Amino acid sequence: MACMSAAVYLLIMMSFIMLVPAYASMENRIQPGAAAPGDIIIGAIFPNHEAVEKTSNYSPHTEQCIKFHGRGLADTLALINAIETMNKSPILGDVGITMGYRIYDDCSDISTALRATAEFTRQDDCGGGTNYSSCYQPVMVVVGSTFSEMSIAIARQLTTRMIPQISYSSSAVILSDKSRFPAFMRTIPNDMYQTGGMVRLLNAYGWNWVGMITTDGDYGRSALDNFVTQATEKGICVAFKEILPGPLTRQDAWSAIRRATRTILKNHKVKVIVAFMKPTHILHLYKELRSELLRTGQPLESMRRIWVASDSWSASNYVHGDLTLEDIGHVVGFNFKHGSLSSFNQYLSRLGDTGHDNKGYNYFLEELKTQLNASGDAGEAELVSKAIEIIRKYTYADTILSTEMAVSAIAQAVAVICRSRDCKAPGAVQPWEVLRALWMRPFWHNEKKYKFDDKGDINLGYDLSLWRTEKGIIHNHDIVAMYHPHNNSLTYTDHSTTKQLLDLKKIVSKCSNSCVPGEFKKTAEGQHTCCYECINCTENYYSNDTDMDQCLSCDSKTEWSPEGSSKCITKTLQFFSWQDSFAVVLLTLAALGILLVLLVSALFLQQRNTPIVRAAGGPLCQVILFSLVGSFISAILFVGKPNIFQCKARQVLFGLSYTLCVSCILEKSLKILFAFQGNPGLQGHLQRLYQPYVIIGGCVGLQAATCSCWLVLKSPFKNVIILPTTLLEECHEGSYVAFGVMLGYIAVLAFVCFVCAFKGRKLPQKYNDARFITFSMLLYLISWVLFIPVYVTTSGVYVPAIEMVVILISNYGILSCHFFPKCYVILFRKEQNTKSAFKEHVYAYCKKSMKSLSVDDTSLKQQKSIDQPYIISSPPLSLPATEPQMSGEVDLVPRLLLSLMHQPAQIPTHNRAFMALSDLAITMVLEVLSKLPSTLKSPDTQVHYFRASGTHSWSTLSIVTQQR
Repeated sequence: MACMSAAVYLLIMMSFIMLVPAYASMENRIQPGAAAPGDIIIGAIFPNHEAVEKTSNYSPHTEQCIKFHGRGLADTLALINAIETMNKSPILGDVGITMGYRIYDDCSDISTALRATAEFTRQDDCGGGTNYSSCYQPVMVVVGSTFSEMSIAIARQLTTRMIPQISYSSSAVILSDKSRFPAFMRTIPNDMYQTGGMVRLLNAYGWNWVGMITTDGDYGRSALDNFVTQATEKGICVAFKEILPGPLTRQDAWSAIRRATRTILKNHKVKVIVAFMKPTHILHLYKELRSELLRTGQPLESMRRIWVASDSWSASNYVHGDLTLEDIGHVVGFNFKHGSLSSFNQYLSRLGDTGHDNKGYNYFLEELKTQLNASGDAGEAELVSKAIEIIRKYTYADTILSTEMAVSAIAQAVAVICRSRDCKAPGAVQPWEVLRALWMRPFWHNEKKYKFDDKGDINLGYDLSLWRTEKGIIHNHDIVAMYHPHNNSLTYTDHSTTKQLLDLKKIVSKCSNSCVPGEFKKTAEGQHTCCYECINCTENYYSNDTDMDQCLSCDSKTEWSPEGSSKCITKTLQFFSWQDSFAVVLLTLAALGILLVLLVSALFLQQRNTPIVRAAGGPLCQVILFSLVGSFISAILFVGKPNIFQCKARQVLFGLSYTLCVSCILEKSLKILFAFQGNPGLQGHLQRLYQPYVIIGGCVGLQAATCSCWLVLKSPFKNVIILPTTLLEECHEGSYVAFGVMLGYIAVLAFVCFVCAFKGRKLPQKYNDARFITFSMLLYLISWVLFIPVYVTTSGVYVPAIEMVVILISNYGILSCHFFPKCYVILFRKEQNTKSAFKEHVYAYCKKSMKSLSVDDTSLKQQKSIDQPYIISSPPLSLPATEPQMSGEVDLVPRLLLSLMHQPAQIPTHNRAFMALSDLAITMVLEVLSKLPSTLKSPDTQVHYFRASGTHSWSTLSIVTQQR
C-alpha cells in the first residue's frame, strides 16, 4: 500500500513538473508554491514568509523570501483541504466538475504580491486574443490575502479584469468601498465593527484614558482613524498614538519601537493599550519593554497593562516570547468567529500518514521539512510528524472558518453557473460571471446560511478571548464574551475565565479620578477632555451620574438642591401650621378668649338689672361681647393651610367685628363728651346728633362698604412664594391699600374714642368707664402702630402670627379693661353692686371734691343783673310708654354733681345743659344734694325739680342761682 502511494505521489510530481514550464514563460513567470489541476482554478495568495531580503540592486529582480511563516502554511493547507472537501461534495459532483488551485507566496511584501497577482491576470496563454472563452484554465477567483495592505494592492489589479477576490482575514474599512473595489469580498466584518467593539468594551469597563499602537500601512492607519473617531464620541481619550513601521527590516523600525516603549512607561496612568499590530511587532515591543525596565532598574510589573488585541495577533501563540502574563498583564483579544477544526484536523492526520499531498504539489510543506532537517539525518516520517506538529500550533479556528466559507461560496456559485452549461470546456466560465453569482445568491456552510452584504462583507461579529496561564502555558483561545455589531452589545459566556474578565473592571485607566454624583468635570483649556478637575455643583444644580460634563438644573418652582448635590430635593410646603408650637399657644389664647367672652356674656345677662351692668352700657355690652367673639374667630383663621375662603374671610371678619366693637365703645365715649360740653349752642346740636344705634350702624356700614369694595375689586387670594429651599403658602391681601384703609378706619374710630374718653378720666373711679376706654384704645393704637413696621419687614411662616398676636392683644385689652373689673365687682364685691352703695360712693366723691372748691365772691358781685334767676334746664324729650332703663345714666349722676359744685358761679353767664336723666337718676342727685353740709352748698344755688304729672315724659331739673 505504501509503495502504491509512493508511486501515485511520483506520478503527480512528474505531472506537476511538466506543468511548471507551462506556468513559466520566457517573461520569467514565477512558480506557484502549491498547485493542483481542476476544471475551475482558484488562485490564492498567502504569506508563507514574513519578509523579503532587500538588496541594493536597481534592476528588475525577484527578492528572496526569508523567515518562513508557519501560520501562512497552515492557512494554505486549510484552503487545500476546503477545496478537496468541496470536490468530494454533491455540490460539485452533481455538475461533474472539480476545482483546482494555484497558490502563491506574497512573502508579506506588496511587490511580491503584485507579481503573484500578475500571474492571475496574464493573457499570454490565451492565444494573443481577448476572447476569454479560448483561454486555457484562467483563474476564476482569488482567495487572499491575509494582510489588508496586500489585499488592497491585489484588489486594484484584479478589478481591471473583474476577477472576484475573497479575503479571509483582510479587515481594512477601505475595502468596503465598492466604488473602488467592486470585485473584492470577504467572509469577515471590516475593522469599523472591530474598533466599535473595542470602544464598547472600554466604555463598559470605564476605561477612558488609553493608548494606541498600530503598524504603518492601510490596515493600521485605518484602524487608528476609526478607533479615535468612535472613542471620541464615547468620551474616551487616546493618551498617545504610536505607529510602528510595517517591515521590521527598515532602519527606523527599532528606534520607533524604543520610542513606543518609553511612551508606554512614561504614561503610567494609561493602564489600557489598544494594539492593531502584526504578531512580530508586538513580540519585539514586549522584548523592548522588558529590556528598558532592566536597564532602568524598574520591576517588570511596571509593564503590566491591559492589552486589547486586534484579530491580527489576538490568537498568536508566540508573541509573548519568554515573558509570562505576570509580566505582560492581561490580554483581551478580538477574534473572528470560530468554526469547527474537525475537517482540518482529519486532513492533517491524513497528511501525516502519507507525508505529502495526494492531489498536487506543495512546495511550502517541502520547505518546512527541509528547514526541520537542518542536520540532514532525520527520517521522512519524523520530518512529517514535526511539520504537522508545527502546523497544528499555527492553526487558528477563526481563519479556518473564514477560509472554508470562502471556498463554499465559490463552489456553490460555480455550481449554479455550471448547471446550465458545460464548464469543462476552456473559457466556458468567465470570472465576472462567478462574481455576479457570488453577489446574487446566498450560500450554505455547515448547515448555516450566509450572504455577502452590499459592501461585500459577512458580518458575524467577534469572539472575545482572555489570555490565561495554566501550568506555565499561556492559553489564548478561551471565549469569554461575544460582540454583536448589529446592536453594539456584549454578551458573556459561561466560561470559567469569564469572571476574570469581569474582574478587570477594578482596574482604573483614567487621566483623572471619576467625578462622583454631585460634581461635574471642568477641563482646562488645551488639555484632553478626560483630564479634568471635579467641581461641586452649585446650589439648585445637581449631577446624578459619574463624570458628568455639566450639572443639571432643578425645577426652581418645586425643587432645590444644596451645593454638591446628586439629586433635587422637593421643596417642602410651609405655612402657619396647626402643629406649630407658637400656633398652638395663640390658638389656645384665642379659644380661651372665646370662652371668657361667653362666660362674661352669661354673667352680664344674669346681672342685667344691677347698677354695675346698667352703668356699663346694658344691652350694648352684649353687642361688644358678640363682636369680640367674631374677632377671636378671625384670629383662628390665620392658622392652617390657606384656602380662598379663609383668605377672604379672616380680614373681613376681623374688620367688621372690631369695627362693631369700637363703634359701641365710641357711643359710650360720645356720651361722656356731651356731658362735659359747656357751649349751650353746641350742646343742642350734639343732643340732636346723638343717636346711639344710628352712630353704631353708620360706623359698621362704612366699614362693610370698604370691605365689599375690597372683595369685589381686588380680593385676597392664596399665594405661593417660591423661596430657595421651601414653598411658602400664604394669603395675599390682594390690595394692601384696601387692607390699610380697613385698619386705618378702625384706628380713627379708636382715636376718637380715646379723645372723648380722655376728658372723663377724673370721674369717680368705680363707676367711670372713661379711664378704661382710654387705656384700651391706647393699647389698641400702640399695638397696631407697632404692627405696621413689623409686618412690613417680616417674611416667612410667622407673618400671619404677627397680626394674630395684635388681634389677641386688642381683644384682651377690651375684655380686660371693660369687663373684667365689673365681673370682679359682681362676683367678689357684691355689696358695691347696689343703689345705696352707688349713692354713698358718689356722695363721698362729691364731698371730697367740694372741699377743694373756692368760690370767688368778687366775681359774683360783678354780675350784670342782681336777684335775677337763671334757669338751666334740659328740654323735655319724649319717652317710651314703658319705664325707661337707667342704662348708663346712673353713671352720669356724679358727673352732673361734679359740674354743679365746681363752677356754680359760672352758671349765670353760661347756660350749662345736662343730659336728661331718668327719675331714678334725678332722685339720686337730689338725695345727694340734700345730704351735703350747708357749708358745702352755695348760698346762691337753689335746686328745683319739676315733673309733669300724669306723664312719662322726661323730667326737668332746674338749678336756680340767685345773685345777691
